[in-house]
Amino acid sequence: MRENTGVLIRRLRTADPRAVDVGIALLVQLAVTMPFVIPRAPALPPVSWAAYGMTTLGVLPLVWRRKAPITVLTAISAAQFLYKALLDGPGQPMPYAGLIAVYTVAVLSPPRPRLAMLVIAMPVITIGVRLNTGEVRELLFTLFVFFGAYVLGRSRLRAQRVEAEQAAARERARIAREMHDILSHSVALMVVQAEAGPIAVRAAPERAEAAFETIAETGREAMTQLRRILGVLREDAPGSAAGPREPQPLLAQLPALVERVSGSGTPVTYTTTGEVRALPLDVQATAFRIVQEALTNAVRHACASRITVRLGYGTDVLALTVTDDGRGPAGGTAVPGHGLIGIRERAVAHGGTSRTGPGPGGRGFEVEASIPLVESRQGVGS
Repeated sequence: MRENTGVLIRRLRTADPRAVDVGIALLVQLAVTMPFVIPRAPALPPVSWAAYGMTTLGVLPLVWRRKAPITVLTAISAAQFLYKALLDGPGQPMPYAGLIAVYTVAVLSPPRPRLAMLVIAMPVITIGVRLNTGEVRELLFTLFVFFGAYVLGRSRLRAQRVEAEQAAARERARIAREMHDILSHSVALMVVQAEAGPIAVRAAPERAEAAFETIAETGREAMTQLRRILGVLREDAPGSAAGPREPQPLLAQLPALVERVSGSGTPVTYTTTGEVRALPLDVQATAFRIVQEALTNAVRHACASRITVRLGYGTDVLALTVTDDGRGPAGGTAVPGHGLIGIRERAVAHGGTSRTGPGPGGRGFEVEASIPLVESRQGVGS
């Protein structure tokens, strides 16, 4: 039940706002229609189409509540006053349309219109109650529901701001991970090649030429990816010119990554198991970054003579394993740095898991990650 409610809320948040407002107006119209269709006591005057029409006029403005909150609230209040003053129709248990309009003003209107609404509300509510029953009990109840709708709207606004701040924080963390992965991987390969270059120049000039070419290619690739990330940031900035976004890295680019790392002097073996197939783009980008960071970690810290990368395409899980035969973690325990933390965060973001530590037999270092594919596959087909 709770899961179904959460799905409904998410769908409402992503639905067309005009369609949502039309739906709200229809629901309110249904509620205010009830007193007209329920049998009335013989002593009460019969219902009339004029009274029902005025009730409908008091609901219709809700369709435009987001575009002009104050105007909609004014129109609904005027329709309710005319209903009480000119027509002897069925009373409503709650001023549904008016409360929704007050809620909308609290959420969408700037401070001055909100303050004006609060100042005007007291005498207007008092006059409305006097036209109805004039009882103190009705006045207190009306004030209670009015300020309740206002407070609920302000609480919703604060919740939206918190959600926006959390989304911005998640995006900053994502960009930081992307930049860390790009820079750490590229700089590590360039440093390894640069350190080996002087030795290769004297011993094997052809290897030195290949090393310098690898440095240049790695630098160009890093600049391309950084331009992509910075371009996204510029698109999000106010007044910035929108430009085309480069695609995220895909699993098809892993062989090129492996070849580039092998060119730095540490041979890398790349194998796959299972049915190789197209996966959702976000899963492919995450898997690429995890392998990239694991290779960077091996090149920078492991002093390995060989690295193995394995991808296992399961029915429901994509399994990633990067193993080297280097010195392994000190004391048998890996101290998580930014790269290893980033691997874990990327896996967890997809509902998966990761493990880092000694390789098979306690030798070298191994990074394992698993990314579920069931939810991703459902998301693509829906």
